[in-house]
Amino acid sequence: MAARWLVLLCLLSQSLVFAAHSFENTAIVRTVELGGSLVHVTTTYAVKSLEAGSQKYVIALGEKEGKSTSYLEAKLKGQNDALVVEGHALDPKDGAYHYTVGLPKPLAVNATVNLVLDTVQTHVTYPWPEQASQKEEQSLKYESDLFVLSPYKTATQRIKIRAPSPRIISHTTPEIPDNFATDSIATKSGATVTYGPFTNIPASANADFIGQHQKHVVVHYLYEYPVVEVTTLERTAEISHWGANLNIENSLNLHNAGPKLKGQFSRLDHQSQMFYNRLAPHVLPALTLHLPPGVHSTYFYDLNGNVSTSRFRPAPSVPKASQSNQYSLLELRPRYPLMGGWNYSFTFGWDSPLADSAAYDKNTGKYIVGVPVQTHVAGSIVDEAKIKIIFPEGATDIEIFPPFAPLSQELSTHITYLDTTGRPAVTFKYENLTDKHVGTIYVTYKVPLLAHLQKPKAVAIALLSLFTFAFASRRVDYRLTKS
Repeated sequence: MAARWLVLLCLLSQSLVFAAHSFENTAIVRTVELGGSLVHVTTTYAVKSLEAGSQKYVIALGEKEGKSTSYLEAKLKGQNDALVVEGHALDPKDGAYHYTVGLPKPLAVNATVNLVLDTVQTHVTYPWPEQASQKEEQSLKYESDLFVLSPYKTATQRIKIRAPSPRIISHTTPEIPDNFATDSIATKSGATVTYGPFTNIPASANADFIGQHQKHVVVHYLYEYPVVEVTTLERTAEISHWGANLNIENSLNLHNAGPKLKGQFSRLDHQSQMFYNRLAPHVLPALTLHLPPGVHSTYFYDLNGNVSTSRFRPAPSVPKASQSNQYSLLELRPRYPLMGGWNYSFTFGWDSPLADSAAYDKNTGKYIVGVPVQTHVAGSIVDEAKIKIIFPEGATDIEIFPPFAPLSQELSTHITYLDTTGRPAVTFKYENLTDKHVGTIYVTYKVPLLAHLQKPKAVAIALLSLFTFAFASRRVDYRLTKS
């Protein structure tokens, strides 16, 4: 087995070496949008083909960057269709992750193309200082490698790190070799710190360049919003044909990843800040969630029971074929304000008409139902997610089409009231879900006529059994002696 992996690694290395002679980068521009739990990165590669028929372009991410990247998508500049990206394991010899991007068509010699890479990094910021009182501001630090790695030569490269506000406390200025650097290494303008431009960079996706020339940069900035993380999410979607209903329930463990509270919590200070609308940025007093249109019967409870401090603004159902931006609004206020380092576990859910998310295909005799992957909490990351879809009892020929591949997929049987054989269910597991992972899981299945009658048959048998038992019990003499 080890020999097989060695052969595969050698073949991969040879293909990447061959690819290194196919292109060169005339320019690389990277823009980093700083946030809290999530950092969005856009990298534009101006690519020039050196060989006729070149169609496989290789993108490289450093070891730390590759581990923290939970979303990656490549497109041609100005186009909406995503390109096919094939990821490879970390190459221990080079210290980088490689991704092969398939271009729409082979390029001629000296042909150029602009490739845009969108990524989302998670857990790459941390509060500094690590503790803050209720009245203090919140600041975060972002650490990153300076140079954008590439297996190709790069003529010029520039990195822009953009904070949410111009209040950048500090940024590092590394020492750059004279053959790479221009007059300015790091400049700050408003809310943006620009590194470069750097010129004449050789192929950098290798251990020699990383060890000799790669630099580390840190940007310290003020952040005026809570840093929210969902440590665990359990979503259950139950499809009911008899009730023509789709019930979705979410159980969340919420964590405020901002600076930990210094000292004791003061209710008086909190009420004063609420009155003057001057809450510290690291305090989370409430959540606002966007739900699908047409939902009803929303509920919200935690470990202590129902929580009444919520507000629901429903939106009417919209036709499935229309492109409507309507949504229902659910505002939740926990039992206590969530300070830095604090956790809060709660459950919320709703019902919606099954017709809003389901259709019937007469050609195949299958039902088609769409279930959203998650209800995203603004600015948050979901560390671990478990999504369970429960089908009607007796459903067969089940097919599942997730928008992105799960870590694992498990089939099981779910039994609830009035069930006899139980309902089939499928459970997906995900990690590091971001605001980009908001697709829909489509499922198709058949429900035979006898399966539709399973529930009334079970009710009829139960009532008949109860009637028979009552009828028989009236004819049994329980007296010890007869009169």
